[in-house]
Amino acid sequence: MSSTRIIRLSSRLTNKASNRSYAAAAINKDKPKDAPKKRAESTKAIYDSPSFGMNMFRGLFQSSQVFPYPVSLDDERRETLSMIIGPAEKFFEEVNNATKNDEEAKIPKEVLRQFGELGALGAVVPVEYEGAGLNNTQMARLAEIVGANDLAMGVVMGAHQSIGYKGILLYGNEEQKKKYLPDLATGRKFAAFCLTEPSSGSDANSIRTRAVKSSDGKHYVINGGKIWISNGGFADVFTVFAQTQVVGKDGVTKDKVSAFIVERAYGGVTNGPPEKKMGIKGSNTAEVHFEDVKVPIENMLGEEGEGFKVAMNILNNGRFGIPAACTGSMKHCIQKTIEHVTTRTQFGAKLETYGMVKEKIAEMLLRHYVTESIVYMLAANMDKGATEYQIEAAIGKIVGSENAWWVCDEAIQLHGGMGFMKECGLERVLRDLRIFRIFEGANDVMRLFVALTGCQYAGMHLKELAKKVQSGNLKLIFSEAQKRASRSFGMSSGPSMSGVVHSALTDSAKLASISIDQFGAAVESLLREHGKNVIDQQFLLRRIADAAIDIYSMVAVLSRCSHALEQNAPSMKHEQEIVDVFCKQASKRVMVNLQALKSDDSKKEFKQLAAMAEAVCKNGSLVQQHPLGV
Repeated sequence: MSSTRIIRLSSRLTNKASNRSYAAAAINKDKPKDAPKKRAESTKAIYDSPSFGMNMFRGLFQSSQVFPYPVSLDDERRETLSMIIGPAEKFFEEVNNATKNDEEAKIPKEVLRQFGELGALGAVVPVEYEGAGLNNTQMARLAEIVGANDLAMGVVMGAHQSIGYKGILLYGNEEQKKKYLPDLATGRKFAAFCLTEPSSGSDANSIRTRAVKSSDGKHYVINGGKIWISNGGFADVFTVFAQTQVVGKDGVTKDKVSAFIVERAYGGVTNGPPEKKMGIKGSNTAEVHFEDVKVPIENMLGEEGEGFKVAMNILNNGRFGIPAACTGSMKHCIQKTIEHVTTRTQFGAKLETYGMVKEKIAEMLLRHYVTESIVYMLAANMDKGATEYQIEAAIGKIVGSENAWWVCDEAIQLHGGMGFMKECGLERVLRDLRIFRIFEGANDVMRLFVALTGCQYAGMHLKELAKKVQSGNLKLIFSEAQKRASRSFGMSSGPSMSGVVHSALTDSAKLASISIDQFGAAVESLLREHGKNVIDQQFLLRRIADAAIDIYSMVAVLSRCSHALEQNAPSMKHEQEIVDVFCKQASKRVMVNLQALKSDDSKKEFKQLAAMAEAVCKNGSLVQQHPLGV
């Protein structure tokens, strides 16, 4: 590949991305605070992210955020967490009734009030604003308990604090924090996040709600409507996103999204009846309408026109709550399954003795261990001040929601007809879990987000490499040629994990290393082949994303298990077996996905799949003739 072509495809990829929204806009998202302000300046070094997720797209092993396993609670935080766990579990045993909430499609205000008294509605709010002052790791453990007991309550909790007033925590000035956080953190008032509209699902930039600045410049007048708003029927405070007219540096006026804190008490804020849903029925979901709502100018969150960034960062920051809750749900399903298979006798033997049952249970354990490992790695990095974890957070959301769905579905299967019955309780969990693959970023969009964000980062570095090659750096040219030759002849063993992975996991670590190396080569090849059109290659991008998910999962479990082995944990041998099996399975999937990127058979299959879908869409119904002919 010529250096000129590397430069050209990288610039095309970035320019093309700027015209797309959400997943594609993620490519062109704002730089982190510690990134150079002007990457284009030749006098400054190109930005190198500390994120493992970003660097695996270059075939590199960036270990700083993944090894050693970053979870660490000091004695004070560990004691605080111990004090919270007991009352929280007691609350779900004695106060909250998940079955009744589901049947009546609401959670009583009194129950929510008692939940707030536990500090659960202001978990990460600093104590000076009447919050519990927990960090993200502690919050994840609390979310686990909620997810194990009542996912509808988890949605109320998440919609309130993970996204509802999270913008005030992240972007609010001191006056805004003092005014709103104490009531919200204690549950005296509730919050909601108002982004989605009928015309804008995942495409957040296409919202139509509009905020017009008054002639005296003292307030904005908001008109529009939002749909599917969790807590929308009873929230007192809303984080609302609306189009505003912004004058750019070039003097041109453009519509850009801005974020606002809106109180129901302002007037003009109404909501529709509660939506009838498949699951999470106890949570309130409703349309919210804004009619000539006067919002003080000081209630803008962040800068004018930066609402898209505010919305994406709120979602990114709060996204770890979903896999945390899903981890709790998985644990609940696994526990019920263990109790069932160890007591249920069929054909003269306990269910636990049958091979197919053992295989299902083992797969449940793998999926739970992976998700739990990712959750606490992500939360700990956030606690340590990491600013770049967007890929890892998206992967966590995908892994958590999909693994929990699979585990619950198989738990029902192993319970047989009993699992289908309401009394068992698993059917409610399954219905509740279905939404987690959709909201806060549908998993299909999240996969594009992962693939495109990583590809943009890799493309940026390819561009820089091309510049160095053009300059005649013979040492670099020789190094790159060696690397490519090594990969081509299957001689590359990938980046070394020696010194960070426990020696007992050497074989599994080697599989992960090879996967990282081959993944980096595949991404580079993809960029070389498709250039600016890579953004439209969704068949390929999905497989890139799936490979990335498996690689990050491998590294997460390797790190966690290494920590267990170093600490001589009682469960270390059991954990090692989980990791060895998972890495074997995951590395095989990675290679299958990467092979599909270049296989002629796969390319032909993709074209056939596209043609089939296009045919039925054009026909407006199924195309094939009924076998009976009538």
